Amino acid sequence: MKGFTPFGLLRCETEPISLKCEEYESIKLMNYDELNQDAAAEQMGISRPTFTRIYNQALKTITKAFVEGKSLLIEGGNYQYDKDWYKCKKCFKLIEGLENHNKCNDCKIFNNNELESLNLNSK
Repeated sequence: MKGFTPFGLLRCETEPISLKCEEYESIKLMNYDELNQDAAAEQMGISRPTFTRIYNQALKTITKAFVEGKSLLIEGGNYQYDKDWYKCKKCFKLIEGLENHNKCNDCKIFNNNELESLNLNSK
């Protein structure tokens, strides 16, 4: 996903707020994967104090978007993928490496042109 929009609003109706990719990852690791800060920092390859700063900034950004009813864009930041990831432009299925690309159930076309590289934006 590239972001979220408040229910009942079109994305163009609000000024979006940016959530950096590393901020998203910190929220995912702590709240979705239920890792503690030490384990999450280790997984991200950063120190625990740096992880805490990133996580706290993510919470502030998400809170501002919720309270002010603004769209949230997940973009930018300093990150890199450990593998080549692709996303189907039609059904948004995630694919790890071109060798794992199979025809999507809902897609009529089957070739690599339907895929968008997610690694292009990483640093």
